[in-house]
Amino acid sequence: MMLRCELLVTCVALSTLLTSCTNSTPDTHAADELALKDTEAAWVKDAATKDLEKFIAYYADDGSVLLPDTPILTGKEAIRGAFKPMLSDPNFAVTFGATKVDVAKSGDLGYTQGPFSMTTSDPKTKAPVTEKGKYLTVFRKQADGAWRAVEDTFMSDAPRRGEAVK
Repeated sequence: MMLRCELLVTCVALSTLLTSCTNSTPDTHAADELALKDTEAAWVKDAATKDLEKFIAYYADDGSVLLPDTPILTGKEAIRGAFKPMLSDPNFAVTFGATKVDVAKSGDLGYTQGPFSMTTSDPKTKAPVTEKGKYLTVFRKQADGAWRAVEDTFMSDAPRRGEAVK
């Protein structure tokens, strides 16, 4: 009887150990993709307020922005400096929305890609000028579960000066 009890306890312990080793983390892929879309929607809404601090809050502290004809901007101070004139522009408006979203299986990195439209003032005439293009943003999930941009770049669909449209 004692041997049977010991064997039963050993089997239960072994079963518990094997079950815990084979259990994987829950699949949060769809929820993470939705969270990225929601984050971008909130970012566009906050951009419309032209509140610089709200706008740069979507970047991680070590985030980088890659703008055309500009060195890489890393960290919130550099990003703040680059976006301050833009958000101060009375004609500034930006919209963007992902047409492609994916999240790594690990659930800690994801990206969004899609079109954008941005209106700013022409430096000479002060008239509003709208630029259309595409963007790519890489996000990292923070300890609090929020998604923050760690790499962000966008480019115009218009040809660069002196280049023909292909």
